[in-house]
Amino acid sequence: MIEEKRKNRESAESLIRRFSRRVRQSGVLMQARKSRFRTKDKTKREMISGALYKEKVRKVVNKLKKMGKFEEENFRNVKKKLIKK
Repeated sequence: MIEEKRKNRESAESLIRRFSRRVRQSGVLMQARKSRFRTKDKTKREMISGALYKEKVRKVVNKLKKMGKFEEENFRNVKKKLIKK
């Protein structure tokens, strides 16, 4: 906790300036900003299912490329079908 006391004959502006300088130097704001949008780590199950999904997509894309039918629209359709399953 940062605490600043007003000195004799000190203006409010200089007190605020001194306080804000101490806050910046302490790094409290930087730490709060870093943790503001922190995301949770994926669980082991989520990582495995994501890897399996990517592998399925790769197989389908390779198959389409071999047949010469690979296009961006086909790729989007493949992803939609795999998600629905």
